[in-house]
Amino acid sequence: MRFVWGTTGRRRTAALLGVLAAGAVLPACSDSGDPTSAPPPRSTGGPAESETPVPATHPFTGGTKGLTNPVLAVKIENTRPAFPQSGVSAADIVYVEQVEGGETRLMAVYSSRLPKRVGPVRSARISDLHILPQFGRPAFAFSGVQSKMKKYVRKSPAYEVSQEKAGGAYYRFGGKPAPYNLYADPKALLKRAPKATPPQDVGFRFGDAPAGGKPVRSFTARWPSAKMGFTWSAKHKRWLASWGASPSRAAEGGRLGGQTVVVQYAKTTRSKFHDFLGSYTPLIDTTGTGRALVLRDGKAYKAKWSRTSEDKGTTFTTETGEPMNFAPGQVWMVLVNDGKPYIP
Repeated sequence: MRFVWGTTGRRRTAALLGVLAAGAVLPACSDSGDPTSAPPPRSTGGPAESETPVPATHPFTGGTKGLTNPVLAVKIENTRPAFPQSGVSAADIVYVEQVEGGETRLMAVYSSRLPKRVGPVRSARISDLHILPQFGRPAFAFSGVQSKMKKYVRKSPAYEVSQEKAGGAYYRFGGKPAPYNLYADPKALLKRAPKATPPQDVGFRFGDAPAGGKPVRSFTARWPSAKMGFTWSAKHKRWLASWGASPSRAAEGGRLGGQTVVVQYAKTTRSKFHDFLGSYTPLIDTTGTGRALVLRDGKAYKAKWSRTSEDKGTTFTTETGEPMNFAPGQVWMVLVNDGKPYIP
């Protein structure tokens, strides 16, 4: 698979300030020697960040708020000990990614608004570094990283605001045991990344639903050790999320869920990183082309996705090639293996 963080004349600067400090990291990982697990060297050159035009509507939500706000991505735990999570309901985009052992973890992307608290904040994974370049130079918050992955974080376009680099923005909160009690203040995180870029086009299109679609009440996404369900609520005009058989609730109150849920089928393979138990970290290939299922307005639409390079967004079309418009509001990007659930 190919990983490119820039193309001539349209690249963004990816010179990351500082170096990851030693601190709370995951157990030492092993290198399998698989070169496809590693991002390429950072790109240079490209237009000044100030030249980025202000969009008419927010490219993440289709709304009109926060059009010039910086972008912040945060890794959040998505297993039972972490529930209820904080700040997820305020995200513009919520990615669901498979991690070791067949479990999942979230990456919440913020711009149009910020919550007061976000967490529990957990460690980064290699797939994050292949998703983030389409956002330009966002701030990226996480609580640690496997030691052999540090050099790839340094090469990424993101501004690192990890617990090691921005410790004052993090704090322990609530009665959960460590590591499920680490939270962060999003405003404090962004203060440590003053040059984080504003939102840019990531391929999403918002508007009226296309013709067709199959009325559905619910959909369940499955991984080897986890499953998430999304049930349409006509009352709330959004898809309400569940984890296993339990409703996914926000710490602030109410149910988690979005106006649009995109089930993106992407090839998932073994990366060169693994945890101390020997479980390899999955590597999700989010460039190229593939199939998707888009849930909006109580209907499911078969769709196709395309992403030509990592510094470009992901476009979605109907099976007939028309733009696959999303419903304005929060978007959940649910990444599942294209085929049987991948077991590392």
